[in-house]
Amino acid sequence: MASDESEGGKPQKPGFFGRLFGRGEAPAPAPEVPPATAPEPAPAPEPAPVVAPEPEPVPASEPVVVQPAPAVEAPKVSWWDRLRGGLTRSSSAIGQGITGIFTKRKLDAAMLDELEDILIQADLGVAMATRIRDAVGKGRFDKDIEPSEVKDVLAREVEAVLTPVAHPIAVDAGKTPFVILVVGVNGSGKTTTIGKLATNFVRDGKKVVLAAGDTFRAAAIEQLQIWGARVGAQVISRPQGADAAGLAFDAIREAKEQGADILLMDTAGRLQNRAELMAELEKIVRVMKKIDDSAPHAVLLVLDATVGQNAMSQVEIFGRVAGVTGLVMTKLDGTARGGILVAIAEKFKLPVHYIGVGEGADDLEPFTARDFARAIAGFDA
Repeated sequence: MASDESEGGKPQKPGFFGRLFGRGEAPAPAPEVPPATAPEPAPAPEPAPVVAPEPEPVPASEPVVVQPAPAVEAPKVSWWDRLRGGLTRSSSAIGQGITGIFTKRKLDAAMLDELEDILIQADLGVAMATRIRDAVGKGRFDKDIEPSEVKDVLAREVEAVLTPVAHPIAVDAGKTPFVILVVGVNGSGKTTTIGKLATNFVRDGKKVVLAAGDTFRAAAIEQLQIWGARVGAQVISRPQGADAAGLAFDAIREAKEQGADILLMDTAGRLQNRAELMAELEKIVRVMKKIDDSAPHAVLLVLDATVGQNAMSQVEIFGRVAGVTGLVMTKLDGTARGGILVAIAEKFKLPVHYIGVGEGADDLEPFTARDFARAIAGFDA
């Protein structure tokens, strides 16, 4: 039988018998199948938007009525509470100091020295601090003493100094108008004080005229005009930059013609250490006397309670230039160093007419020695 392979091992084309008996060509190799790959995940479907249900319509026959919330009126704070709050800075410093010193120990000189230092730091002044120190030590050496006893002595001594100067302003009805000149440094509250005084005088049935003597500031003129409209008082003013002394002369003349009971005159704020500014104030007083030799009938110095010891020099210099006749202390707002009023009263003996604890028309009250003394000592009432 003939072989299907030729020499050399090369395959030969099969013969008849090979084809007859199935010895044909080798089957073709199966085609390569690429390896299977994982199918890509289908993208996640987007969440359906949440649609809030529409509110049911309100029938036209049933209108929705929104009742307004009832107004809640803030409780009115008494004058005593406002005064005590205004003296918080001074009373807290004094009270804490006293409690820290007098802690169930027998009284000795070292304790009194500490007390004196606390009172000086609270701006009561050296003379007043020495007076209180001596009163606390009298008859109490080597004896137990409670903080409450020290506060009692403090309040009593402060009241004794303040009582002689606690006087309301006396308006002489025989002088028409009764001219009140209001002076003080920048920002002390002169214009606001004038507005409050005008409110009180109008309530008492007085005819009041206001003079906008702070001609340097348009805002001060406008502020006084607002107060005048509020209380029903005429305001005499001139353009910004006008001569304040000339305004004072015209204001007295016009107030006389109108039969006014009281003329309240504002002035520009001026630092007490600026000689040229104080000379202008002196000129205002001098010009007033040309039309009324007894004017001004009262000169009120408005003191800012937050300035501390600087108020002492204000009283001294304004008193010398303008002839201050009385004091008004303002801005007793809790940050004030109100003890300085005690030192001023002890040294200068000037009447203290009013004290102010806020910006409202009712926040200015006649000065009361006992209330002030007990508030600064930290008593509740």
